[in-house]
Amino acid sequence: MGFAVMTMTEAAASRVKAIVDNSGAEAKGVRVGIKKGGCAGMEYTIDLVTEPDAKDDLIEHDGAKVWIQPSAVLYLLGTQMDFEVTKMRSGFTFNNPNQTSACGCGESVELKAADLAMLAKQREAEASV
Repeated sequence: MGFAVMTMTEAAASRVKAIVDNSGAEAKGVRVGIKKGGCAGMEYTIDLVTEPDAKDDLIEHDGAKVWIQPSAVLYLLGTQMDFEVTKMRSGFTFNNPNQTSACGCGESVELKAADLAMLAKQREAEASV
């Protein structure tokens, strides 16, 4: 089994499937990326996918498909995508080990590229268990 760039919770997979189901026959899944913006410097992006890009990484969970833009991979390695509903908002959240800070409103984050040596050590440790 290969290494997944990102993982999804059941809640995130369920929400992705609901978005696809409500978006017509052309919808295949969503694409996650990052862009410069916000007061902390970067923002996550989520777009509907009707035409998958062969350069994107694909993760699947329980029938939900999420593509990851190549430019975002190093910033998303080890991230868990979730979906939460609170009294004040609902939306996707990202538990990202590469996040160094976030703005007060939570709309933008500061990210660093993943430490590939540390990820390799973690994979070795998991494999030896």
